[in-house]
Amino acid sequence: MVRFYLVLTLLGVLLPYGALVPWLVTNGLNISLLFSEAVANPISIMAWLDVLIGAIALIGFILVDGQKHKVKYRYFAVLGTLSVGVSFGLPIYLYFKEKQSLQSLPEQ
Repeated sequence: MVRFYLVLTLLGVLLPYGALVPWLVTNGLNISLLFSEAVANPISIMAWLDVLIGAIALIGFILVDGQKHKVKYRYFAVLGTLSVGVSFGLPIYLYFKEKQSLQSLPEQ
């Protein structure tokens, strides 16, 4: 599972930014255009609200579950969620948690 979460983490960065970078190359850092295109129709607004609620839930989960299980680097997952998105924050948190649980297993 550690490798699986790591692959998803990489995809969670590469795919969203792979879509954003060409737009930035074409339009520059035009925040008002970015916002107007992001909320251009009801479907895109629905998708953004879905992501927003998912991100809030994920951050709450990371903070509570991370404290409960003493997951190292959990705040990196929160920052990743805020800066990249849920597609990065969730798999990187699960990666940290899984890796830590594997390290705490007794050797056989």
